[in-house]
Amino acid sequence: MSQALDELLTLLALEPLDQGLYRGQSMDLGFGAVFGGQVMGQALAAAKYTLEPERPVHSFHSYFLRPGDVNKPIIYDVETIRDGKTTSTRRVQALQYGKPIFYMTASFQEPVAGFEHQAAMPEVAGPEGLTPESERIKALAQYLPRSVKEKWLSDKPIDMRQVNYVNPMQPEKAEPVRYIWLKANGALPDDSRIHKYLLAYASDFNFLPTALMPHGHSFWEPQLQVATIDHSMWFHQDFRFDDWILFAIESPCAIAGRGLVQGRFYTQNGTHIATAMQEGIIRQR
Repeated sequence: MSQALDELLTLLALEPLDQGLYRGQSMDLGFGAVFGGQVMGQALAAAKYTLEPERPVHSFHSYFLRPGDVNKPIIYDVETIRDGKTTSTRRVQALQYGKPIFYMTASFQEPVAGFEHQAAMPEVAGPEGLTPESERIKALAQYLPRSVKEKWLSDKPIDMRQVNYVNPMQPEKAEPVRYIWLKANGALPDDSRIHKYLLAYASDFNFLPTALMPHGHSFWEPQLQVATIDHSMWFHQDFRFDDWILFAIESPCAIAGRGLVQGRFYTQNGTHIATAMQEGIIRQR
């Protein structure tokens, strides 16, 4: 396991304070605020403490209310909404300075038999031979602001490889479709919950910027405001995130200063394991 991945797993192992209360630290990724994927992963980890392992998460819906301060711990308050025969519901709020910065409602279900079908996996190039995103960023090191250069050039816990690479320094108008292979940068524990929390964490990378592709803009442009409003996710199958996962993203629309994106996750053998949707602000400052 890489040191970066070990640090991320440690970040998701929250400190219990009291019944339903947990404290998490933050990792500064250079975005000027707490990374949204971190808060989603930690919120799911907080809810885990109130549930039996055989009742895994199958969906969550979340709203980002305020920017998080990377220099201050985050308190996660978990409320038990309902525990049914096969399904449980939890509401999680993340707090800083006494105010909520994030809300999540999550549902957990014991697997049951039922009807099954899935959308076919897109036919794209496999991850082998594609350039890791970490190498792409290193090639652009001369353009990085000094304040973020060290953070962005450091080792990453997630290996990300774009099939149809978008150069953030020279964006061109293109169809709002993006394919990215994802994999944890090292072996993971057998706990399937950890694999889901890490996929939630990774789902916030390269997601909303897909809505900028038809307009020939990049989230690196300082005159643009690009920020997540809400993020929802559904988990369909168990999987291993130390194996390659395809993140197939498209943006069906952008309107009123907001962009909408949706993504599907597939294993290399074509199994549809998860779906995500996100809406966020994309506008001139």
